[in-house]
Amino acid sequence: MSRIKLLLNVIEDVRSLGDSLQALADAMASGEPKEEPKKKIRTKEEPKPKAQEPAPAEAEPEKKPLTLEEVRMVLAEKSRAGYTAEVRSLITQHGADRLSDVDPAEYEALLSEAEVLGNG
Repeated sequence: MSRIKLLLNVIEDVRSLGDSLQALADAMASGEPKEEPKKKIRTKEEPKPKAQEPAPAEAEPEKKPLTLEEVRMVLAEKSRAGYTAEVRSLITQHGADRLSDVDPAEYEALLSEAEVLGNG
């Protein structure tokens, strides 16, 4: 690397450090709790951290709520597979004329009913 490129990299790093220090000073002045750093830089003297044990299998990960796009994707596949009338019927059963009018709380039930189409 050329010296100019190295100097530019150093300047960029110093500016980044300055921005980080300014953010820290602002946070301390406003009384906000300090955030943990996302990534810690290790030096050669520090021992490597030990791998964390995975969480017990008993704890289920939280289910994120289904989105309209996810439901639409599944229903579009079913419709292309020849189940358009059944898909429309499912939407109507969930109290709507269009998929976008279905209550998001109904998405999981709607999806489970749609997955049965063509499987049985």
